[in-house]
Amino acid sequence: MNQYAKYECLKVEVADKIATVTLNRPQARNAINQRLIRELRTIWDDLADDQAVNVVILTGAGDFFSVGGDVKAMSERPGGDVLEEGEVHDPMISRRGVTRQLELDKPIIAAINGDTIGLAATHALLCDITVMADDARIGDTHVSRVGLVAGDGGTVIWPLLVGINKAKEFLIRGTLLKGMEAERVGLVNHVAPRTEVLAMAREIAVELANGPTWAIRWTKLSINQIVKYRVNLLLEASMALEQVTFETADHKEATISFKEKRRPKFGQT
Repeated sequence: MNQYAKYECLKVEVADKIATVTLNRPQARNAINQRLIRELRTIWDDLADDQAVNVVILTGAGDFFSVGGDVKAMSERPGGDVLEEGEVHDPMISRRGVTRQLELDKPIIAAINGDTIGLAATHALLCDITVMADDARIGDTHVSRVGLVAGDGGTVIWPLLVGINKAKEFLIRGTLLKGMEAERVGLVNHVAPRTEVLAMAREIAVELANGPTWAIRWTKLSINQIVKYRVNLLLEASMALEQVTFETADHKEATISFKEKRRPKFGQT
């Protein structure tokens, strides 16, 4: 049996020592629901155990990498479709999704083929090399769009890539950066026309898949100690604060206004 057949929201294809992992909910713009968030936790362990894989490409099906969480669903119940009805939010699920991705010693290349928002941006930026479409947008809109703390990894990875003050502005304002600007500020490695993104990612993947395996893997793991240190320093606190903001009036107003297709009126009591 194909070890990846259990995945419903991820499509995994392995060939020539490269695993292509595709966020596969194109009908929902690859929005991250309860099932997908759990699959993004376990896929890294399965890839680690797969001796046929040296390199991973992470991308999205259709025109989007992923729009992140379903804000409309959040207006109907806390956590939206990231949580089952009545399910208690377990921050360790999100933490494991981050830490297990960082602990995979095989290099991960993000082929950012379209808009990449929120938690999806976190997973893309936690990859080791990023190739982004020039007309795609990337950003973390937890604060500006949803009235939540950027707690599921954004506060960890953005400052490491662009510096503290730029990260604060981008996260607080929910700035959406197009490919060229994202490359200019150091958020992503490469920019290409949308039709060439996957090909560029594959070219890099082939080079790494046929390179000095252990030197590549252990160099990655060494550098990722910096990121893991930041995870240990920040992630639990930021996730806890994010959970608190689920109960605020600003979050409720953000989700209702999104559903009603109007600008939110924050600061209301």
